[in-house]
Amino acid sequence: MKRFIVIVLDGFGMGAMKDAKEVRPGDEIANTFGSILRDFPDIRFPNLERLGLMNAYGRESQCMKFSPDANFGRAELMHWGADTFMGHQEIMGTLPKKPVAQPFQEKVDIIREHLLEKNHKVEVRETAGLRYLLVDDYVTVADNIDADLGMAYNCTAPLDFISFEKELEIGQHVREVATVNRIIPFGGTGTTLQNLLDAEEVREGKYIGIHAVKSGSYNEGYQCLHLGYGVDKNVQAPTILTDACVPVVLFGKVADIVANDGGKSVSCVPTGEVLDLTIEEIKTRKNGFICTNVQETDLAGHSQDADWYRRLLEIADEKIGEMIPLLGEEDILLVMADHGNDPDIGHNKHTRENVPLLVYKKGIHSVELGLRSSLSDVGATVCDFFGKGKPQNGVSFLEKLV
Repeated sequence: MKRFIVIVLDGFGMGAMKDAKEVRPGDEIANTFGSILRDFPDIRFPNLERLGLMNAYGRESQCMKFSPDANFGRAELMHWGADTFMGHQEIMGTLPKKPVAQPFQEKVDIIREHLLEKNHKVEVRETAGLRYLLVDDYVTVADNIDADLGMAYNCTAPLDFISFEKELEIGQHVREVATVNRIIPFGGTGTTLQNLLDAEEVREGKYIGIHAVKSGSYNEGYQCLHLGYGVDKNVQAPTILTDACVPVVLFGKVADIVANDGGKSVSCVPTGEVLDLTIEEIKTRKNGFICTNVQETDLAGHSQDADWYRRLLEIADEKIGEMIPLLGEEDILLVMADHGNDPDIGHNKHTRENVPLLVYKKGIHSVELGLRSSLSDVGATVCDFFGKGKPQNGVSFLEKLV
């Protein structure tokens, strides 16, 4: 009986990837953790420090030092850009396909006609010469302005006025004709259509959408499902493990975006709550794969709020410290990220950064994993750990930990 636990600190990058200048001009100066250290030089994250946070970062701070016993490395992103959805597909073992980046303006007429053909009511709204859709009186369909521009369209709704199931149906119809990376139906309770419309923003003169945090959608009753482009669940770790009768549990945003048909998936946003759910699962589940996404760190990056980011990392550090004593001789805990989201870079988009790999296993010390070429190395290692085949992509580093 053994467990492999992955904690994804969403958006917690450690410096620009070597291709950032060419792939995402401007991101070559990105350093999420570096920005937080610069803003708060006296911060301490004792449990992450013990796991090798500063080792992975490559230098010490005023108050945090290298850990001589740590098992650590870093990983590059193989997927195009810097994306939570594709980051998690990559983590689970998908070989990323490059989607077609396209502003909503270039698809608005096609999507409008398709929705009309599917018997939906469609209103075209326009600001500064940019159009988006209001479907069935409550669902906005527009650019995702919180991630890589042109890579996703959001369907946003106040769920007190329309069911998530009806919103999801609209999103599925949009997916049928869109070629961008993701279509994202989501919403929350306690909000109104006017809250959504008041959160409308324009980016770069050609993208228009609803700012997710400002809309209030995350505040209560949040529901979300990401509809991906070119993703096959059958080559990913959760499906491979479930088919081999290994339990799989997903907490947080990963439950919204990774297929887990035969496992347990619990969507949750608040950092303390999602990590408490993880702790309880560790206490009660003696075998299986657990993956938890801490989404609020990413939201802090989008909000360009380094102080909020710092406070969330303090919560995460404390909760990770509670997990470590619960682990047995055979268990592995891995703390990582999916991309960067530098709160001080001057925009609210993700940043293309290397991410940390911090590994804890009893009796294993001072292992350097190096710079991995793909996040998929994690999914490959998870499958190798349980002896249950290989995902589509990735190279296992399990042999370094046994």
